[in-house]
Amino acid sequence: MKNKTEEKLALSLTAETTELLPFLPYLLQDLWELGSNPNDMIKLIEKHLPISEDIRILDLACGKGAVSVKISQRLNVNVYGFDLIPEFIEYASKKARELNVDSLCHFMTADVNEIVNKEKNYDCVIFGAAGNILGDQRETLTKLIKTIKPKGYIIIDDAYLPECSGNEEIKYKNYEFLTREQWMCLFADSGLELVEEIPDVEGYDFDSDNKAITMRANELIAQYPEKRAIFERYANSQINECEDLKNTLTAITWMLRSH
Repeated sequence: MKNKTEEKLALSLTAETTELLPFLPYLLQDLWELGSNPNDMIKLIEKHLPISEDIRILDLACGKGAVSVKISQRLNVNVYGFDLIPEFIEYASKKARELNVDSLCHFMTADVNEIVNKEKNYDCVIFGAAGNILGDQRETLTKLIKTIKPKGYIIIDDAYLPECSGNEEIKYKNYEFLTREQWMCLFADSGLELVEEIPDVEGYDFDSDNKAITMRANELIAQYPEKRAIFERYANSQINECEDLKNTLTAITWMLRSH
């Protein structure tokens, strides 16, 4: 199971091979937020959940903990974050301590494919920009539903294709995107109600992130010249993904409620 999860994790982070996984903490050391907008998720939670000290939020594939930490900091609720990369969890725990929310943020290194079968009865589960690490979109929703209470909430951060478009128009090839209509049908089939959606705010500084990643990739190439190809492919895949988001895809954060 771990090897399969590592393959999915590599793809979700635009890596084409698990050989790159040990280098991801180095490549991403300049970024705290790894794809999701914590402020959008905070707005959705604050608006739709009755905030109290009893609220429990699950953050799957939490990365370096930006979403979990900022939610706890703003809303004073308990968030439980799981990720397969130990260095990410270590960083998340460090940020929680720095911002004095370590009593509210509970981080653990774990395979989220195992966690979805163990963690139950959350008020809300967050799955932010984690691609197909849990399977395709239908499998992902099925697994997420298992972790929440009846009438609990799912926040999922993803993107959709324009209608009548296909994945052949997408530069980033590690993920099969759906159209909005396909997503809506999938929500209905899965017994989920769309509560609210927040389109990605224009103006995110993709270029700054890509420059930082490219710089770190070049540093690794200098240290490991025999691995030049995998570092270059990773930097290029990041650029391709950002180009798709700017030019073709619509990035979106959805809040869903189970029946």
